[in-house]
Amino acid sequence: MTAQDTPALFQERERRNNLTTFDTLLERNQDFAAHHFLKDLSMMPNLRIMIIGCVDPRVDPAHVLGLGLGDAIVIRNIGGRVTPATLETIGMLGGIAQRAGGGPPTGFHLIVLQHTHCGIAHLEGQTDMLASYFGIDQEEVAAQAVTNPHAAVAVDVAALKATLTLPESWLVSGLVYDVTTGQIEVVVPPAPQSHAERPA
Repeated sequence: MTAQDTPALFQERERRNNLTTFDTLLERNQDFAAHHFLKDLSMMPNLRIMIIGCVDPRVDPAHVLGLGLGDAIVIRNIGGRVTPATLETIGMLGGIAQRAGGGPPTGFHLIVLQHTHCGIAHLEGQTDMLASYFGIDQEEVAAQAVTNPHAAVAVDVAALKATLTLPESWLVSGLVYDVTTGQIEVVVPPAPQSHAERPA
């Protein structure tokens, strides 16, 4: 906002900018519909991959992992974390797959994808907020390693492996994307979900 701008002029300029952005999105959709739309895609992803990732626009799995339309199921939240809402979403997706295909999905690879310099680290001191987000007591928040993506990925993969609702045939792995290099690091290599890894 310049010295000559009044609040009303500034708001009008912002409104026009937002409308221009909206119009651009509609134009891009027209191009997509004309040149890239695939009519008969299945609800079941082509690569049988489900990714839990962060909402950060720098870490779009489609670009970071070179995914095409219909290749993967992507669940995104703040930090790319395994939360009660994440587990509920996975459970609902399983229910959808059973009703649509007649049985539980098999052979899936569930990938936890987190990244360096994540905004969730700025919430480190917000214990109440983080405890609510993770569905845990405040004393347990430190164990979620919100400032260390490598440790956080390991924590979340362990949480998934302790979840009884995941089929044994699923592979589970954990990755960290470096926003300064564009490179992916494998923190937890792919391993099958098995009863042996579940708590007694």
